[in-house]
Amino acid sequence: MKTLVIAEKPSVGRDIARVLGCPDKRGGALEGKNYIVTWALGHLVTLMDPEDYNKKYKEWRAQDLPIMPKQMKTKVIPQTARQYQEVRAALNRRDVGQVVIATDAGREGELVARWILEMAGNEKPLKRLWISSVTDKAIRDGFAHLQDAKRYEPLYHAAASRAEADWLVGINATRALTCKYNAQLSCGRVQTPTLAMIVRREEEIQKFQPKSYYGLQAKTGGAVLAWRSKAGSSMSSFDKAYMEGLITTLRGKPLRIEEVRKKEKAVPPPQLYDLTEVQREANRRFGFAAKKTLDILQRLYENYKVLTYPRTDSRYLTSDMTGTIQERLQACGAGPYRALAAPLLKKAWGGKQPFVSDAKVSDHHAIIPTEQYVRLADMSGDERKVYDLVVRRFLAVLYPPCRYEETAVTAKIAQESFVGKGSRILQEGWKAVYAGMQPWEEEYDEAEEDGADGSRGAYGNADGSGGFPDFREGQTIEGVCLRLTEGKTKPPARFTEASLLSAMENPVKFMDNRDRQMVKTMGETGGLGTVATRADIIEKLFSNFLLEKKGNEIYSTSKARQLLRLVPEDLKKPELTAQWEQKLGKIAKGELPAGDFLGEIRGYTRELLEEIQQEEGSFRHDNLTSKKCPVCGKHLLAVNGKQAKLLVCQDRNCGYRETVSRLTNARCPNCRKKMELTGKGEKAAFVCSCGYKERLSKFEERRQKEGAGIKKKDVQRYLRRQQEEAQEPLNTAFADALKKL
Repeated sequence: MKTLVIAEKPSVGRDIARVLGCPDKRGGALEGKNYIVTWALGHLVTLMDPEDYNKKYKEWRAQDLPIMPKQMKTKVIPQTARQYQEVRAALNRRDVGQVVIATDAGREGELVARWILEMAGNEKPLKRLWISSVTDKAIRDGFAHLQDAKRYEPLYHAAASRAEADWLVGINATRALTCKYNAQLSCGRVQTPTLAMIVRREEEIQKFQPKSYYGLQAKTGGAVLAWRSKAGSSMSSFDKAYMEGLITTLRGKPLRIEEVRKKEKAVPPPQLYDLTEVQREANRRFGFAAKKTLDILQRLYENYKVLTYPRTDSRYLTSDMTGTIQERLQACGAGPYRALAAPLLKKAWGGKQPFVSDAKVSDHHAIIPTEQYVRLADMSGDERKVYDLVVRRFLAVLYPPCRYEETAVTAKIAQESFVGKGSRILQEGWKAVYAGMQPWEEEYDEAEEDGADGSRGAYGNADGSGGFPDFREGQTIEGVCLRLTEGKTKPPARFTEASLLSAMENPVKFMDNRDRQMVKTMGETGGLGTVATRADIIEKLFSNFLLEKKGNEIYSTSKARQLLRLVPEDLKKPELTAQWEQKLGKIAKGELPAGDFLGEIRGYTRELLEEIQQEEGSFRHDNLTSKKCPVCGKHLLAVNGKQAKLLVCQDRNCGYRETVSRLTNARCPNCRKKMELTGKGEKAAFVCSCGYKERLSKFEERRQKEGAGIKKKDVQRYLRRQQEEAQEPLNTAFADALKKL
């Protein structure tokens, strides 16, 4: 008898098949002497749409709500039905005696396989392959230690419960809002509070009133000391007249060194990466969208096999992995990393390590390099950038702390105190890995701002090197140069994708309920969404034209602000997700029946619908254009997509859209900014924000003479999208179930 292995994606299936010795292609599967390996294409099976239960639901009507099937059913996704039939045929083969679930090791991966097996009516014994990387060694080890699939049934029940709960709330609330206000309005337990955080931040910025504050600096001997109030609580003042009077009083008087304190300090290496931290870092450094970073990590995991499983929320390794560190160093320690890896290869990595904690690893450990030797030349530029982040972080963690000597000086002019700090590196430690880069700004605070004291960056050495002259206690210095400094208090920063990911991961400051248990629950459940879903949630907010980008900053649209005035208050709160995830966690541990949770969700959905029906409000399109839809004749809406400007039909049943312009990689010859490609055919032209304009044909001639040119694929992609609707990715979790929202 043979064993059937079901992977989540073809690339992973081919890797498993090669290791298991399955060379023969049989339709959508590979077969060998003992194994048959087949695969899904993401989700092959999804929850039924409302119209699948009753054709009357195809038309959105308020009187049909709530839509609550007694038993939620699944269906085969039409676009990938052929592959489902291949998997089903393999399951029903008489010579197959056992099935191994080899989908991604996590809640969503478990759902992918179980829905397929349920739909196909499988009754054969199940085993589970649970691995974090797809190298040959990991696959062999995983098959040598297959788990009983029953162990993961609670995980499946949690995943299915989450899917059904999102369907019930999302479908019903979205239809209720859309029908009542005759506009394409969608809401959900994660996307709505995420949107609310952005709008709330914008309101804080609009209400903020900047205020000037003043400080006093004393420059002497290559160092800059900053004035400190007598109370010692502030290093600046809002009273300009007082500070001007102070500088007049102190000018010409000597500075006396009261105290010099020297202390050795150490900065430990930063933690390893989980998915959210890589996404934040890639956005801060390279401007990458969270979805783009995840896609690159997935390729480095699946295709190149040089990184471990990316959809992880842990930043630690398990104790059994320390024995693999040498192999991983040998594999990644090539090219620019060879000199950095060399000293680490001489060390033994057994025993207690600060980056190892079995208790802090649930499903998957941190993202690190695999034992697969890397070929950097095969990677694209963007892939190299993300791979570089992960490898350097892995190497940095293995280096010793950075040790430095800090010198703190306290001085006086007359009775006024001045202070300063300088530092001197004693042992570079892990910072040597970054060669001048600064990834150790570990916890990014998107709301960080200068306070009234203006203390950040207000004092130190004059040349910025961090050192200090050799001051001596009791020393008196003449000819001190005094300077009045001025700054303004700053509003909270606008969200970028990096800071939005941070806020979604830890939304406590946006919670109205600061109950200790609620805050703890939010921290334990990982905030809004999961590491695997946050990128898709952000992308959905952009694709629904609720958000737009200006540079790297995120702005809400009028549609978003109106939606938040109409949506039920409870759906805007992060606390709702914390409550759901807490219960889903109990389901995954077998502590709560899934039926109890879904019963609560049905009652909650009815409450939401009642609140929407009772709400008094209106929705107004303020982006209507004079151009009419060629399909239905209604006026089109002008919207800003993430990388393009579009015209879309206001009728939700029509769905027509066309691209007006798209941002390209072509650079303006005047200001070097990226230009937009507008128009069609012979009228296609590049336009820059600085006013420069050039026909596409002339641009191509000019660039050909210069020995360069815009990539043909960029032009082709633009022209193609002029003709077709923007397509959602196939088979992402619940994309098909919610595609009409």
